[in-house]
Amino acid sequence: MSKENNIIETFNLSKKYHLKKRKRSILALDDVNIKIKENEKFGLLGPNGAGKTTLVSILTTLMQPTTGYAIIDGYNVIKNPVAVRNKIVLMLGNEMIYYRITGYDNLKFFCKVYQVSNYKEKIYDIAKEFQMDKWLNEYVENYSMGMKVKLSLCRTLLLNPKIFFLDEPTFGLDVKTVNFIIEKLKKLNKTIFLTSHNMNVIEKLCDRIAFIKEGKIQAIGDKEYLKEIMKQKIVLKIELLDNRNELKSELNGKQFITNICDYKNGLIIELKERKNYSNLLSILKNYNIQSIKESELSIEDLFLTII
Repeated sequence: MSKENNIIETFNLSKKYHLKKRKRSILALDDVNIKIKENEKFGLLGPNGAGKTTLVSILTTLMQPTTGYAIIDGYNVIKNPVAVRNKIVLMLGNEMIYYRITGYDNLKFFCKVYQVSNYKEKIYDIAKEFQMDKWLNEYVENYSMGMKVKLSLCRTLLLNPKIFFLDEPTFGLDVKTVNFIIEKLKKLNKTIFLTSHNMNVIEKLCDRIAFIKEGKIQAIGDKEYLKEIMKQKIVLKIELLDNRNELKSELNGKQFITNICDYKNGLIIELKERKNYSNLLSILKNYNIQSIKESELSIEDLFLTII
């Protein structure tokens, strides 16, 4: 590993997809540079199509980049993919389990592949933790979506790698189970690379967070750093009774607004400078505004303004 003890590091990582039928290309990743330290809990947030799955696929050797490279625990993902795979385990929602066999046979199969010792005892222990012990002998095709996600988590945690790549590990789960998973992952002395749309999971679990949009990292840092970014922004939460889309359409493209997005019964608007209040108010007077509130952004609000 590097002198900074980064267990994951990318170097100008880019991925371009060539769409032959449409005769054009899509840049899914655009010069992505991230550094993750050993045992760090790292969260990646972004809308659908932002590049999250592409990045995870490259880091886990499922896909090669167009340009750039990545180092995982000292190994190049392009030159030494086998060595990288020995250091990691990947969870892609509920996709990496077999539906036509039982839950127990799924876990047994992966334990044997990864040479997990005393796997019988470990399978029942973790299944009990996830309240899946009564379902182990049922075929997975009969499981609910949440049960499939739980089984995928059991499979992942049984393998005991150095680095976990978890893509939406709490999708479809109830609040109680989600909180249990957060606490369990917190206690792991492991590096975790997590993607999720669940802001609660990201905020509670991750040491640092990165926001990605259209293949580019928009912001990256720990929660304190992100809060400092948010304090520098002049953000207004505007609630109105009707005509939200008309207001949004009128405000879009105004030079004094750096960002605008939907928010509950209104809009979140980011002003370029404080002196631009008068420009905004001259437009708002024509709408049925309920309230205007200047506020500090939460991490969720920051995510909304970025996407």
